[in-house]
Amino acid sequence: MGEVVNVIVAFAVIIFIFRWATSGGDTTEQRSAADTLGFRPKPVTQVMIDTISNMFPDIPVDNVRYDLLRTGSVELTSNKILERGFLDAPPPAYYTLFPRETTTARPATATSTARPTDKKIQETLISRYSLQDRVTRGEVVQEDKIGGKAVWEDSADKREASLRERKAQMILAARQRMEARQSKPTPTPSTES
Repeated sequence: MGEVVNVIVAFAVIIFIFRWATSGGDTTEQRSAADTLGFRPKPVTQVMIDTISNMFPDIPVDNVRYDLLRTGSVELTSNKILERGFLDAPPPAYYTLFPRETTTARPATATSTARPTDKKIQETLISRYSLQDRVTRGEVVQEDKIGGKAVWEDSADKREASLRERKAQMILAARQRMEARQSKPTPTPSTES
């Protein structure tokens, strides 16, 4: 019986020494991150996260960071997005190490273009296609002439002008239908007893 106890104690000491020797130079922060996430996280830089976020702006930043912590490679993460179309959401333990960002907007990078602030938030089709003068004249578009076959023109300029005119006619016809619908009185539900 005494020999069995000695063997068990010796075995436990050997396991303890082996775990201590193989843990190497891990800091307590790395060990706690590995314990929390269930894997040893790879080093991830903000540049790596920004690269993936710029390529795939619809993927949440936390999903990108979590996958980069697993793979450590921008290429593997981008291939996973291209193959699957999404990245797995991080587990709840991830948020103990990396709290969620309070703002939903991503930081602006040097490659992004700045939008002018004086521009209207919502631009109408009438203003986009410069149809204000045709609207003020009250031009009436016949429904049967819209969307028919276009004639193939000889030059690219004539084809572009024809396409522009067809777009204008469709926009004006849609405006006429909307105005006609709005001018009709909406029926009120009658109460029957």
